[in-house]
Amino acid sequence: MLSTSGQTVAMHRAPDDQTFFDDIEGYFSQLSYGPADTAALHVSTTAAQYNVAIERWGAQRVEVFRADGLVGHYTPAPDDADANGCRWPVSLHVPIGASWTSGFYLATLTAVGAASGRDVAHACFVVRGAGAERTLLVLGTNTWNAYNTWGGRSLYTGGHQVSFRRPFGRGILCRPEVERDDRKARPVRYRETPDANGSIFQAYRTRHGYPAAIGSAGWFTHERRFVEWAEAAGHSFDMAVSSDLDEHPGLLDAYDLVVGVGHDEYWSAGGRDAIDAHLARGGNYASFSGNTMFWQVRLTGGPANVDHMIGHKYSAHDTDPVVADGDPTQMTGMWADPLVGRPEWSTIGAGSAFGLYHRFGQATPRGSGGFSIVDPDHWMVAGTGLGYGDVVGRDDGVVGYETVGCPVQFDDDHRLVARPVDALPTDVDIVGFCLSSNLAAGEYPASISALDDQGDVEFIASRLSGEITPDTIGKWKRGNAVMLTCRPQGLDGGHVVTVGTTDWVFGLANDPLVGQITTNVLTTLGRPQV
Repeated sequence: MLSTSGQTVAMHRAPDDQTFFDDIEGYFSQLSYGPADTAALHVSTTAAQYNVAIERWGAQRVEVFRADGLVGHYTPAPDDADANGCRWPVSLHVPIGASWTSGFYLATLTAVGAASGRDVAHACFVVRGAGAERTLLVLGTNTWNAYNTWGGRSLYTGGHQVSFRRPFGRGILCRPEVERDDRKARPVRYRETPDANGSIFQAYRTRHGYPAAIGSAGWFTHERRFVEWAEAAGHSFDMAVSSDLDEHPGLLDAYDLVVGVGHDEYWSAGGRDAIDAHLARGGNYASFSGNTMFWQVRLTGGPANVDHMIGHKYSAHDTDPVVADGDPTQMTGMWADPLVGRPEWSTIGAGSAFGLYHRFGQATPRGSGGFSIVDPDHWMVAGTGLGYGDVVGRDDGVVGYETVGCPVQFDDDHRLVARPVDALPTDVDIVGFCLSSNLAAGEYPASISALDDQGDVEFIASRLSGEITPDTIGKWKRGNAVMLTCRPQGLDGGHVVTVGTTDWVFGLANDPLVGQITTNVLTTLGRPQV
C-alpha cells in the first residue's frame, strides 16, 4: 500500500518492481531534445504540491531551471505501463534555454510534505548538440529501458515490450554514492573473500528500495562517471541517446568519433546501420562497454516518435513473430544468432559469446579485475609506462561484471593475436587481455534472477553450435575480455577501439593509467584521420 497526504493507493507489484515506491514519479515525453525545443514533463503525485529543479550534470551539477509550488495531481499507472507507457497528461512545459549546452539534464521532483525518504523522484533528458563538437557520446538508454521494471515487467522479468514513456526505476538516474556496495562485480581488497553471490549488493539495494537494475545499467552507474571525469579533464563532446540513431538520420555525419560507455547491450538495426555507415565513411567508434551489441531490439513508433522497444531475447527464435513471417534477420535475439547473421564482432571486433562475465558468480570470482597488457608499444597505452604483462585497473576492478572477448591464439613470435573466425575483422590488434567466462545454470550469483532451465553458456551453445553437449559447453564457457583496435570496413574505413568491460568507468576517477588510456583514445580518434 502507498499512503501519503491522506490517500491510500493499492499496489500490486511484480518482483523487483518499484512502481510508486515514492510519493511522486515523473518522466519526460522524450529522452532527448534539440536546442530550442520545449521539454514536456509528466508527473503523478499524491502530494498537494511539488517542486521541480533541473540541473545539467557534467563535471559539476549546475541548476538551469526551477519551478516551486506546482499543483500536484495523482494519476495511477495503467496496468500495462511497462509495455505501453503511463499516458499521463503533461504537467509542465520546460523551454530549452539558449545557454543549455548539449549534455545530460536531471530533473529532481520533490513532493512537498511527503515522508522523508519517499518524497523525491528523478526524470531526465538529453539536449543534443548542434554539431560544433567533433565527438558524440551516445548514452545506452536502450539498455536502461530493457532493465527498467517500473510499471511491472522488464525484458528480464518476463516482458517482451517495454515503453520509453514511463519513469525510470528508483536509483537508476540518481542516488547517494557508495564505494563498492552497489557494484555487481565488487572489487576485493587485501585478502578479502570475493562476494561471488552478490550478497552485499543485494543487502544494499533492498535496504534502500532500489531495483536490481542499479548494478547493471543507468546514468548514475556508468555514463555519469565517464562524463564527470571527461569534462573535468577538459574533454568536450555532444550527447545523444540510443534511439536518436534511429530517430535522427544523419545524426553522426557531423562527428569524427562516436563513444559508448558502460553497458550498451541493446541495439536496433537502425543503430547498427548508423554506426556501420559512420565507420564506412571514415568515422571512428570507441566502445568502453561490456556485453556490447549482444541483443537486437526493434523500436516502434516511427521517426522522432519512438514509443516502445521489443525484445524476445532467449525465446526469440520461437516467439518473435518476424521469424514466422519470413524475416528472421529482424529477430530480437542475439545479433550473433545464425537467423540474424550479423554478429557484434563484425563491428567492434569482439563479442560476449567469447567471454561474458568476470568476477560475477562463478565466472572467475578471484580474477584479476584488470587487463594484462600484451602490446605495450600500442598507441593506446602511450604515456602510461605500462610494460608487457603489467595489469591496469586492478584496484578499481575495471574488468568486471560483463565483458566482450575475442577468439585468440599465440602466433609464432608468442604474440597474442586474434584467431580468425567468420565476420571478425582481419586487422584486430589486441592490446590487453583478461580471462572471463560464460555462466551455466547454477553458476549465477544467488542474488539475481537467472534462467530456470539454462544459463547463457547453454543458450549460446544451442544457438551457435546447434546443440548442448559437454563439448559445446566447454567451447563456449571459457572466454576473455579484451582491449583492442580494428578497422571493420577495411583500410578505407574508420577505426574502432573496444575496451570490453562494463566497469572500465569505475577506474577513471582514481587511476591515472585508466585515465591516460581513455584520453589517448579520445584525442587520437576524436580528430580527422589521415
